[in-house]
Amino acid sequence: MRLEEITAKALNTAGIDRYQLAIAVAQRAKELENGAQSKLNLDLKTTKSTDLALMEIAEGLVLIKGFKQKA
Repeated sequence: MRLEEITAKALNTAGIDRYQLAIAVAQRAKELENGAQSKLNLDLKTTKSTDLALMEIAEGLVLIKGFKQKA
């Protein structure tokens, strides 16, 4: 799946805007780089942490707190 498609899916799944998604991806990527376990069967050695974080959000595996849902 292309990155644009994954981003669109993440926006729909999370129900937030693209700026909030960017913040959420950055926070999750930082967690992954600091040793958090991936919720997908992908390795950080072969996948960028930001791509992995975006995929986790798109699949609904990561709960995003602190943002208001889009109307």
